[in-house]
Amino acid sequence: AGITKATVSVVFDNSDRSRSPLGFEDSPEITVTRQIVVGGRNKYLINGHLAQPSRVQNLFHSVQLNVNNPHFLIMQGRITKVLNMKPPEILSMLEEAAGTRMYETKKEAALKTLEKKQSKVDDIDKLLDEEILALEKLRKERMQYMQWANGNAELDRLKRFCIAYEYIQAEKIRDNAIQGVDAIKAQISEIDANTEQMKNEIQEMETKVTDLTAEKEARMGGEVKCLSDKVDALSRDLVKETSVMKNQEDNLKTERDNAAKIERNIDELKQSAKEKASAVQSAEDGAADLKGRAEELSKSLEDHEKEYQGVVAGKSSGDEEKCLEDQLADAKVAVGRAETELKQLQTKISKAKQLLSKREEAVAVEKELSVRTKDVEDVKRALESVAFEEGKMEALQKDRMAELDIVQKLKDEIRMLTSRLGNVDFQYRDPARNFDRSKVKGVVAKLIKVKDRSAMTALEVAAGGKLFNVVVDTENTGKQLLQNGELRRRVTIIPLNKINSYTVPPRVQNAAVRLVGKENAEIALLLVEYDKELKSAMEYVFGSTFICKTTDAAKEVAFNKEIGTTSVTLEGDILQPSGLLTGGSRRGGGDLLGQLHALAEAELNLSHHQKCLSEIEAKIRELLPLEKKFKDLKTQLELKSYEQNEHHKLSELVKKIEQDLEEAKSSINEKQQLHKNCVAQVSTLEKSINEHANNREGRLKILEKKIKEIKGKMQSASKDLKKHENERERLIMEMEAVHKEQTSLENQLASLKKQIANLTSEVELNKKKVASLGIDHEQAQSELNIVRSKLRECDTQINFILKEQQKLQHIITENNLERKKMENEVKRMEMEQKDCSHKVDKLIEKHAWILSEKHLFGRSGSDYDFQSRDPYKASEEYTKLQVEQSGLEKRVNKKVMAMFEKAEDEYNELISKKNIIEKDKTKITKVIEELD
Repeated sequence: AGITKATVSVVFDNSDRSRSPLGFEDSPEITVTRQIVVGGRNKYLINGHLAQPSRVQNLFHSVQLNVNNPHFLIMQGRITKVLNMKPPEILSMLEEAAGTRMYETKKEAALKTLEKKQSKVDDIDKLLDEEILALEKLRKERMQYMQWANGNAELDRLKRFCIAYEYIQAEKIRDNAIQGVDAIKAQISEIDANTEQMKNEIQEMETKVTDLTAEKEARMGGEVKCLSDKVDALSRDLVKETSVMKNQEDNLKTERDNAAKIERNIDELKQSAKEKASAVQSAEDGAADLKGRAEELSKSLEDHEKEYQGVVAGKSSGDEEKCLEDQLADAKVAVGRAETELKQLQTKISKAKQLLSKREEAVAVEKELSVRTKDVEDVKRALESVAFEEGKMEALQKDRMAELDIVQKLKDEIRMLTSRLGNVDFQYRDPARNFDRSKVKGVVAKLIKVKDRSAMTALEVAAGGKLFNVVVDTENTGKQLLQNGELRRRVTIIPLNKINSYTVPPRVQNAAVRLVGKENAEIALLLVEYDKELKSAMEYVFGSTFICKTTDAAKEVAFNKEIGTTSVTLEGDILQPSGLLTGGSRRGGGDLLGQLHALAEAELNLSHHQKCLSEIEAKIRELLPLEKKFKDLKTQLELKSYEQNEHHKLSELVKKIEQDLEEAKSSINEKQQLHKNCVAQVSTLEKSINEHANNREGRLKILEKKIKEIKGKMQSASKDLKKHENERERLIMEMEAVHKEQTSLENQLASLKKQIANLTSEVELNKKKVASLGIDHEQAQSELNIVRSKLRECDTQINFILKEQQKLQHIITENNLERKKMENEVKRMEMEQKDCSHKVDKLIEKHAWILSEKHLFGRSGSDYDFQSRDPYKASEEYTKLQVEQSGLEKRVNKKVMAMFEKAEDEYNELISKKNIIEKDKTKITKVIEELD
């Protein structure tokens, strides 16, 4: 009963380190202990330390000792059973002995663990998806809440700024009103005294003008009116007759041009008629040749048919009605005819030779032809010497059109950019007569040129509304513009002689360079180019701000105690020494200066292309006389070439006579051959008489064949003859039409010549009439000028007095207007003083903080710096922000901060769990891969 537990231990020798289990390499012995306690509880110890049963089992597995294997120990007498085991059992025993069984078991367990972990990861992903949606919603609500909270602070600051500016303005107006009233009353008294003095002067001038007018009327009488009427009448007659003469000259020129045009048309028609007549003659010659050929074929067909009929009828082989003897007689007659034709050809050849004896005349024509050819060559050389290339004018015209298109496109671009830049387009009317416009320099944005395009946004932010200020030379010019310039919008004017410019001191600039480097921070003034006379205005606009490349550099410059200057980044973020940061989205930031830069480039390109266009037009004007000379020479060349062709035709006529001679010589050979044929026919007929009876059938076949051939030739000749006849009729009709048109044009030309003669006589008469009227008009005009010169002296005195009187009257009117303005101003100032005093009291009563912070109002660098911030824009921003805040307050969730933190913690916790599981999976997978 006293025994409550039993313990057994197994001690293993672990001196061989190469075979030691994993984790036990440093132990010389390994002791495994099992302890059984009453009640069924088991304990396992390894080297005296508690261990799980699975760890003990893994220890034995690692040294190939699986106690759960039935073949862990093979007893005597069991070897035969082992030898007779099946292959799977033997494989299991070998795996156990080799130590791979443990790995397979562990691998299966690890894969199951991986599946469980993946299931957990999937569950966590589902939860994360749900958490992300809720988190995003809360994040948006938190942003709205932050925006609302920040907006409230900004709204309160803007409200105080606007109230402070309103208070300062009211106090200033109240303090200055009393002094202004006394000064204006003194000015009113001075104006009254000056007005009375000028009225007296005007009365004296009226008396002088009355005396001079009476003197002028006494001198004038009716002489000036009479001479003036005479000059007007002569001038009207002269203009009328001159107009009639010019019209008649224009009509005469037109009629002469028409006559020359008709003459050219008549010459062309004559040439065309000659060509048509030549074509008709050629057609008639061709038709005659075809007719002769058709007649010969017809006659030959008739002869062969008669011969065929005679042979068929049993008569002779000659003519159908004649016997062979008669045919023989006819053949002898043909021999005689051939001899006659031979003699005629010989006579024609002798005559042609006589015509060729006049070859000297042809030689003279050839010489003249060579002279004409030389003239043509001279004109060609003159044409080549002209420094004009055909087609060059067309190329210049093409370039001119291209430049015109570019100029128009650039003008359209400039017009479009100008319309976009309406804010910087400062227009005004001259406030006074003979006003010097050079006193008005222009809008600041147009007076600068940015050196670095990347700094445009920063410069635009740094300058702010000052970019639209107008620069003038003095405060008087600005006053004139505001009063009488009829400005279309409110403007701020910078007088160069009064503006208090401020630039960052060199000490501060050097400190900034030492702190962040010269390339990271520069005064805005150094990034723009401008005229030297505008220096004070540019210092006022750009001299008090640093432009920094990065936000870090801007922070260093703005918040450093030694520097403490407002800084602007390249993106347009503003950092002020007071700690105020302004930034965020700037739609179109730097766009104004960019558009001005584009406008300047477009204007530069426009001037360049306009210069190119002027050069091209100058070249065209230079080439116009050369082009005219070139065309004249070309016309001469065509005329000389035509004359050369006429002489060439005469030469061709001589050649034609020679050709006819050659044809006659060839024809005589043919006639000689015909004579021989006729003689042969006589001998043939004599022979045929003897052979007629023997070869009748053969002759009939030969005659049939010849008749068939002749009929085919006749059909072909008939078709050709019909074509020639149609062509001839067409040419005759065209030639008749040309003759009719020529007759009509000649009649028109005769009528025009008669009309030209009448117009010429009328023009000569009108010229004489115009000359006579011109002389009369000059005499009358000279007389009128003499009389007018006498009266002009009197008019000059009267006009001078009247101008002086008008000036005084104008000054009196202006003084009266000024007096009324001053009276109204006095009333207004008194009312304004009263209202402002009441307003100041009300503001102090309503806003108690004014008295405690009054010393900061208007101070540079404070929250109430009215110079660096436009109060009007601040008021607009306050109104706009107030509307936005009222809208946000209705939508904002004020508990969102706590809800967001809770949701974010839950989300981070899930992410952490997921990362741990993912790391475990990665480790298990890596171990499996290494062991595999």
